[in-house]
Amino acid sequence: MKKKISVHSSTKSKERASKLRIISGEWRSRQLPIPNIEGLRPTPDRVRETLFNWINYEIPGARCADLFCGSGALGLEALSRGAKSAIFVDNSKVVAQQMNDNLTTLKAENYQVVQQNAAEFLATATPQPLDLIFLDPPFRKNWLAQIVPLLENGWLADTALVYIEMEKEASLPSLPASWTLQKEKTAGQLVYRLFAVNQANH
Repeated sequence: MKKKISVHSSTKSKERASKLRIISGEWRSRQLPIPNIEGLRPTPDRVRETLFNWINYEIPGARCADLFCGSGALGLEALSRGAKSAIFVDNSKVVAQQMNDNLTTLKAENYQVVQQNAAEFLATATPQPLDLIFLDPPFRKNWLAQIVPLLENGWLADTALVYIEMEKEASLPSLPASWTLQKEKTAGQLVYRLFAVNQANH
């Protein structure tokens, strides 16, 4: 599944590069550069630790997608902990290049990096059932209302988990009846939730 994309890396930040630390698994404590671009918000370490405690037993062998991947923190953490595969989607050329570079550095396999708007990707790519989907879209852009219906078009395994991270003051869009809230916490200005999706009963 390993698939690299052709992107140009002429746009480089002159600022000192930020770093992402992988918390656990095969690549535990590895530090990777992430782009210094406006709006990129890596999921805080404390939030990641809580999330992966929630889903720890579901990760081995899981097929994952990190939509709006940014730093790629969530998808990389999943691969490190034994996920079968991961798709990283982001509209930024700089992000896509850095994702490819970091995955190459880690000698990762079974991944795909897609430089595309997440909604366009879900609408145009051939759907494949995913076990675990990470959604951390840019704040105040109403992305979730577009993304959730698209996921229902063949992107969800019969039993899947969907993680949603969003600004605390925002409201969730209408969710399908097959989605059940499992966990919910707040951290500063964000709220994060884990949903179980059971397509088999609907």
